[in-house]
Amino acid sequence: MVEGRISGRSVPGGPSSGGPPVASMVEGIVGCKWSVRLLGLVATGVHRPSALLRSCPGLSAKVMNERLRKMMRFGIVHRTASGEKPPIEVEYRLTEFGRGFIRILEEVRRLQEAVDAGKFPQRAAPEQEGGMGRSRPTAVPRRRSVSRLTGEPEP
Repeated sequence: MVEGRISGRSVPGGPSSGGPPVASMVEGIVGCKWSVRLLGLVATGVHRPSALLRSCPGLSAKVMNERLRKMMRFGIVHRTASGEKPPIEVEYRLTEFGRGFIRILEEVRRLQEAVDAGKFPQRAAPEQEGGMGRSRPTAVPRRRSVSRLTGEPEP
């Protein structure tokens, strides 16, 4: 595991932080369409929560806040709130670590574009590669029930 530092504190995933490894972070962010979309918007300059919601039709405020909190825990985005009385102004910005994370997503996007353009040979489905995928369960004959009283097979 590699330890990094952001603004004098350990990056999640470093040994001293006890945070998740980077691979788990990638899986947690990339595995959620809203997290990827929000991260892309923050990277392109959309920083206010209301603007993020307007840019993602179908995204609820609750889910948006959950995803942004998750990215804050991972150290990918930083939240700043200014103002003393409501309404306070909230903005989300990428951290240094978050900018590195964006580079990972860009590489995934480039790889997908190359696959879509046919630059890589098509692979066979895992089931066709000799057992690499899930195998179908084999039928196991059912045991017939036997009556406790008579010892005869039950219907």
